[in-house]
Amino acid sequence: MSIKGFATNEGTANYASRFKNNIAQNHFRLQQNLWLSSIGIGTYLGSWDETTDANYTESIIRAVELGCNVIDTAANYRFQRSERSIGKALVQLNENFKREGILICTKGGYLPFDGEPPTNTRQYIEETFVRTGIAKFEDIVDGVHCMTPAYLQSQIDQSLRNMGLETIDVYYIHNPESQLNRVSRDEFENRLRLAFERLEQNRAEEKIKYYGVATWNGFRVAQSQTPYHSLERMVEIAKEIAGQNHGFRFIQLPFNLAMLEAFALLNQPLRGEMVSTLDAAKDLGVTAIASASLLQGKVARGLPPAIREGLGALPTEAQTAIQFVRSTPNMTTALVGMSRKNHVEENLKLSVIEPVSNEDYFKLFE
Repeated sequence: MSIKGFATNEGTANYASRFKNNIAQNHFRLQQNLWLSSIGIGTYLGSWDETTDANYTESIIRAVELGCNVIDTAANYRFQRSERSIGKALVQLNENFKREGILICTKGGYLPFDGEPPTNTRQYIEETFVRTGIAKFEDIVDGVHCMTPAYLQSQIDQSLRNMGLETIDVYYIHNPESQLNRVSRDEFENRLRLAFERLEQNRAEEKIKYYGVATWNGFRVAQSQTPYHSLERMVEIAKEIAGQNHGFRFIQLPFNLAMLEAFALLNQPLRGEMVSTLDAAKDLGVTAIASASLLQGKVARGLPPAIREGLGALPTEAQTAIQFVRSTPNMTTALVGMSRKNHVEENLKLSVIEPVSNEDYFKLFE
C-alpha cells in the first residue's frame, strides 16, 4: 500500500516545530509555502549491494530524526536502489513522522538499470523501453538520456512504486542539457515544452506536486555555450502551458567552494538585465537547491584558515563546506550525500548553528 499525502505548509511547519527548542532559527526556510531544512540528504553514491541499501535506509531515518526534511534521489541512482532504500525508510518513519512534513525529490532523464548493470546494455534498453513503446531509439540521446512525455511518465510511475508513494513532491528533469549535445535549441525547447505539459498533467493527477530541472552544466555556463539554460525562458514556457499557477518551482544545480557560478556568474537574463542564477530564481519564484555541496569530499579538506574562520571555525572541514553553501543568499538547501549514520550525525550538528550572516558571507569574497 502506498503512503498517501505530500509535503504541506502545515506538515512542514509541524515538523520544524518539533525542533524549535534545539535548532538554529534559520535552519528551516520558507519556500513554496513549505518549511525546508537548510541541509538535505542526497543518495547518489555507493555500491549496488544490500549493505549500502541498509546503510542508506538507516541514514535517511536518522537524518529525519535530526531535523533534515529534504530527501533527494533519482531513478538512476544506484540502479533504482536508492529510491527503494528511501521507500523502506519512509515506512519506518511513518510511525513517528507524518508524510506531510517531508519533501521527497527525485529525477528522470537517464535510463535507469534495475538493481544492477545488465550484461547487455543495448538489449536491456531495447527490451525495457523500446519494445514496450516507452521510447524509440531516436528519442534516446547518446544512448543514455530521454525526456519524451511517455518516457517521463514511465519514470514517474516507476519512482512512485519504488518509494511506495502516491505523490512525489518535486520531480526534476535530470540534466536536460544532455539533449543539447544532439538537437538544436528550437528542438530542445519543443521537447522541454512537451515534457512540461506531461508534468503539469501529473500535477493535476497529484502524482507530483512540483517539478523543475536538476542540472550539472546548464546554469553554470555562459549564454554562448551549448549546454546553457535560460531560467527566465523555462519559466516562460511553464507559464505558457499552465499560467501563473504553473508547477515549475524548483531547480537543482552544483554549488560549493569550488563551483561558485550559481552565485557569482551573471549569466541569466532577467527583464533585460544579466543576473546570477540564484538572483534570477528568487525573482522568478523558483527555489534553488544545491547539489555537490562537498563535491564528493574534494572541498572538505585543505581549506584556508581564512575560510574556516570566516565560516565560524567549525570542528570539521566538511561542516565548514556545508556551512558555506547553506549560508549563500537565495540558496535554500545544501544537499549532502550521506550513506552512513555517523556522517549524518556529524553533518546535522550544523542544524543547531546559525548560518553566517550575509555581511560575513560577502566578506569571504573580499
